Amino acid sequence: MTMTSGTDSTDTAAVQAEDFGALADGTPVRRWTLERDGVRVRILTYGAIVQSVETPGRDGTRAPVALGLPDVAGYEEFPGPYFGAVVGRYANRIGGASFVLDGRTHRLTANEGDTHLHGGARGFDKQVWDAVAVPGGVRMSLVSADGDEGYPGRLDFSVTYTLGPGGALVLGYRAVTDAPTVLNPTSHLYWNLAGADSGSALGQQLRIEAGYFTPVDGASVPTGEVAPVAGTRFDFRRTRAVGAGYDQNLVLEEGARGGDAVAAELYDAWSGRVLTVRTTEPGLQLYTADHFDGRPFGPCAGIALETQHFPDAPNRPEFPSTVLRPGEEFASRTVYAFSVR
Repeated sequence: MTMTSGTDSTDTAAVQAEDFGALADGTPVRRWTLERDGVRVRILTYGAIVQSVETPGRDGTRAPVALGLPDVAGYEEFPGPYFGAVVGRYANRIGGASFVLDGRTHRLTANEGDTHLHGGARGFDKQVWDAVAVPGGVRMSLVSADGDEGYPGRLDFSVTYTLGPGGALVLGYRAVTDAPTVLNPTSHLYWNLAGADSGSALGQQLRIEAGYFTPVDGASVPTGEVAPVAGTRFDFRRTRAVGAGYDQNLVLEEGARGGDAVAAELYDAWSGRVLTVRTTEPGLQLYTADHFDGRPFGPCAGIALETQHFPDAPNRPEFPSTVLRPGEEFASRTVYAFSVR
């Protein structure tokens, strides 16, 4: 396996910003472009959305490998898939759209039946973020007010996108709060290493370093059990074709140990592209987008590998905690590294 950077790695990514239209209400949106070692990433201030990731294949041809839309209007028209967005305050599901913290019940927006999903009706993905250049990247930030979608406490939140050596895309999340709250952000990127317009990604080869998973009920909310993947369809410890029908949290072997170990690897034999995921998070949601109806992508056109804490952790004390308190700083890091084989 050889890295896409070869021996010509630059010291830092080139960073550019430009106007990129406006929302329906007239709010302006900017687009930031990062480029390094053959990898180009475009990020919008709307939803902190990664609009595109372009990487070379085995033959050196650069192609988009993340699902994205051509303009801001498309993201407003198709909000449900969360294409490339940062979702929060809480990625995935909170059962009953409520949780108890320090003896107080907090009721959240229910936007999937009786469940709270991906931060509610107007989560981080539907807001315009402030943005500032940093060495090799861009930092996007927003303030989530006390009571936002039902969450307690003012939350000052940021995500920093940088391109590391070889064009590895690094996401660094940070947050502080003025009152006890819960927090679990993720990036909702969909990957198709054959190309974003190449059809189904289900034949691509996937390995996930996860020996356990969190079974769910009929509402896709965890039951509280942590079960072994051995003998189940959730066992990706050996590389195999992805296949359809996944929307499941897997418990990473090394996710909470500094983020240096590989959490997952996706490989496309046709193009030779390899995506390697590393994270400080303890979980990874595998989602195969079976419900896509062709507007604008067909079923299973991309594979989401959402690094996260576990769904419904605020209601499951046996799960790793997602509580953030005043005086603490939330910090999380996920790396998407690209190579060819």
